[in-house]
Amino acid sequence: MTRLNEGMSYKKYMDLYTVSYNYCTSSRMNSGGINETLGVSGSAGRSGANLMGADLYKHLKEYFIEHLKGVRAEAADLSDEPLLRYYTREWDRYTTGASYVNRLFTYLNRHWVKREKDEGRKNVYVVYILALVMWKEHFYTALQQPPASGGNKLTAAVLKLIEKQRNGETIETDLVKKVIDSFVALGLDENDTNRQNLDVYRQAFESPFLSATDSFYSAESEQYLAANSVTEYMKKSESRLGEEESRVDLYLHASTRKGLVSKCEEVLVKNHAEIMQEEFQRLLDQEQEPDLHRMYLLLSRIPNGLDPLRERFEQHVKKAGLDSVERAVGAAAAAPADGDAKGAAAEKKESAVEPKAYVDSLLAVHKKNSELVGKAFRGDQGFVASLDRACREYVNRNKACSSPNKSPELLAKYADSLLRKSNKASEDADIEQALSDTMTVFKYIEDKDVFQKFYSKMLANRLIKDTSASEDAESSMIGKLKDACGFEYTSKLQRMFQDMQLNRDFNAGFKEKMQQTHDESELSIDFQCLVLGTSSWPLAAPTAKLNLPAELLKTKDRFEHYYMNKHSGRKLTWLWQHSRNECVESGSSLSQASALARACCSRPHRRLRTLYTPQKYFFVTSTHQACILLQFNSSGDSLSLKDIETGTGLPDETLKPILANFLKQRVLELKDGMYELNLGFKSKKIRVPLNVPIKAEQKQESADVMKHVDEDRKILIQATIVRIMKSRKTLKHQQLIAETIDQLKARFQPRVPDIKKQIDVLLDKEYLEREEGSRDNYRYLA
Repeated sequence: MTRLNEGMSYKKYMDLYTVSYNYCTSSRMNSGGINETLGVSGSAGRSGANLMGADLYKHLKEYFIEHLKGVRAEAADLSDEPLLRYYTREWDRYTTGASYVNRLFTYLNRHWVKREKDEGRKNVYVVYILALVMWKEHFYTALQQPPASGGNKLTAAVLKLIEKQRNGETIETDLVKKVIDSFVALGLDENDTNRQNLDVYRQAFESPFLSATDSFYSAESEQYLAANSVTEYMKKSESRLGEEESRVDLYLHASTRKGLVSKCEEVLVKNHAEIMQEEFQRLLDQEQEPDLHRMYLLLSRIPNGLDPLRERFEQHVKKAGLDSVERAVGAAAAAPADGDAKGAAAEKKESAVEPKAYVDSLLAVHKKNSELVGKAFRGDQGFVASLDRACREYVNRNKACSSPNKSPELLAKYADSLLRKSNKASEDADIEQALSDTMTVFKYIEDKDVFQKFYSKMLANRLIKDTSASEDAESSMIGKLKDACGFEYTSKLQRMFQDMQLNRDFNAGFKEKMQQTHDESELSIDFQCLVLGTSSWPLAAPTAKLNLPAELLKTKDRFEHYYMNKHSGRKLTWLWQHSRNECVESGSSLSQASALARACCSRPHRRLRTLYTPQKYFFVTSTHQACILLQFNSSGDSLSLKDIETGTGLPDETLKPILANFLKQRVLELKDGMYELNLGFKSKKIRVPLNVPIKAEQKQESADVMKHVDEDRKILIQATIVRIMKSRKTLKHQQLIAETIDQLKARFQPRVPDIKKQIDVLLDKEYLEREEGSRDNYRYLA
C-alpha cells in the first residue's frame, strides 16, 4: 500500500479501489484453508466473499499497528511543546490517510463490516473507526502512560501551554485545539460508534485541567489580594473569568464551559466573597457605581452571594433616609425668626418640618438609591425588595413622625400644596411629575387610611373654597390613588366632584329665579351655596349656634325656600365654619353692600364674600368673623366681649381665638376691656385676608381626623373578621388574627390588641361564638 508521505494520483486511487472490490468479492480460495489461516470457526452459511473480507480486514488492522509502532518510537524522547507539535502533525497525517483508506474500502464497509455488525460481532468497525481504535490502543495509550515525574505526558504538555497563556505569553492555540479535538475523536462508544463518547476527553484532559485551574487561580488570587485593593482584585477576577469563557470558545470542548466557569467562580469569587462583601459598604458610602456593578456581577455568580449585600444595602438606605429627614427637621427648627417671620418659624418648630421639605427629603433618598439599583444592580428584584423595605421603614418611622400617623398627614399636606392655585409649578408636566413623586412616597405609607382621611379633608377645602389649581390635576391624582388602592378607596372623592358639578347648575338656577322674583335692590348680596352629600364629604356639623346678621339672614331664607321646593323632605345643615365672606371697611363701619356667600347644605357649607367700595380695604373673612365685625355696624365702634357673645351667639372658645387674631392684625384694639374698631387701620394690601388658620383649630382638625380614622378602623376590622368567618365557618384564634392582618395591611397595619377587642365585640353581638370545649376556636353564626 502507498505510504502516508507519498501522493496518490486519481488513477492509482481507482486501481486500488478496484483491487479491494475484486478481493472482497473473490470466492476462489478454499473456505477451510482460510478458516484455519484466520482462526475462524467454519460455518456452512458463510461464503468465500465473506472470508475474503475478514482476511482483508485483518491485514488492514496489522498495517495500522505496524505504522503506529514507528510513530510511537519517534515520540518516545519528546515532551512539552515539541511533543505537541509532533503529535498534532502525525494526527493530521494519520486521520487524513485513514479517511482515504476508508473510502478505498467502501465496499468492505458497506457489505462485510455491516454484515458482521448486524450479526452481533464485537470489535468490528468501519475502516476509519478501526484506524482511530488502533491509534488509541497502540499510540495514545502508550504516550499517556505516566512518566517518572508524574502526570500524563501529553496532557502535561497541553496544561503547560495553557499555563503559559494564562501568564500572558503567546502560544500556538492550534496545537492545544488539535490535541483536544483528538481526545474528543478518540471517545468511541463500543456499542454505537456513531454516538460521541467524551470519556477519553474528560479523563485525559478535563479533570486534570480543572484541577490545574484550581491550583493556578488559588495561588494567583491570594498573591494579588495581598498586593492590591479589593476593587483592583474584582477587576482582575472579572478579566480572568472573561478569559476562561473565551478559552472555551477558542479551543476547549463546549461541555467544559460549565465546569470551568464553576471552578473559576469558586476559586476567584466564592473563596474571597467575604472580603468583597466587607468592601460593599465603603463603595456605597463613596457612591462608586462601576465598582458596585462589578461586585454585583461577581457575587451574583455564587449561591447566596448577594444576600449580605442586600441586607447591607437595606440598612444603608434606611440610615440615609433617616438622616435626610433629620436634616430637614433640623433646617426647619433652625429657620430664622426675625420680624414677621417669628410666627412662621414658631409654627415650623412646632411641626418640626414642613410638608414639602419632608417629602423632598424622602424622595431624594429613594430616587438616588432607585437609580443605583437600576444601574449598578441591574434592577435585581432582591435589591428592589431591600429598597422597598428600607423606604417603608424610614417613611413611617423617622424623627419627624411624632406618631405613626404623621407621615401620611404630611404627605397629604404636600399633595394639597401641589394641587392649590398657589402652587408655583405652572406646567402641567411639572404637576404631573410631582404627583407621580407623591405616589412614590404613598406606596410606602403603611396607614393609607390616614392619608385618605386627610386628603379627603383637604380636597373638600380646595373644592369649597375654589382654590384647586386644575380639575385635570385633581382627576389625575384620584386616578393614581384608584390604581394603587382600588375603586372603594376613591369612591367618595369622585362623588365630591359630582356634587360640585351639580351645584354649578343649581346655583345658576337659583340666581335666575331670584332675578325673576326680586328687584335688584333686594338682591344686594351675590350669593352661592354648595349642597353637599353628607355621606361623601368629610365635613362635620357646627357645634355652636350662630346668630346671622340681618344682612345675611334674608338671602339664607330665600335659598332654603328655593331648595325645599326643588327637593322636599331633605334637611339642610348650614356649615358656617366653612363659609367665606368679603367685607369692606367704610369709615367707622363695615359695609355689606354686596356679598358673595358660599354655603354648604345637607351638611352644607357656606362661603360669603362682600364686594366693597374700591377706595377702602376689603377684608376676606370667615362667616364667624363677618358676624363679629358686622356687630359694629349696629352697636357702635366699641363692644365688650359679652356684647359680641350675645350678638353672635358664639361661645367663648370660638370667639376668643378670632378676637385674638383681629387684635394681632390690628383690625380691633382692646382698650379697658372693650373691643374697638381701629379707625386708623393701615395695610400694604387692599384686599386683606383675615381668615388665616388658627393653630389650635389646625391641631383640633388633626385630632378629629384621627378620631374618625379610629372609628372607621374598628368598623373595618369587624367587617373583615365577619367576612373571613363567613367563608371559613370555623377558625382558630391565631389563624383569624393572621388572616385579618393580611387582608387589612393594604390599608393600614392593624394591631393585634385592636383585633382582639373587635373579636370580643362580635362575640357580644353574637356574630361569632366560641366552640364548646375550646376557647381557641371560633364559629360563625349566620
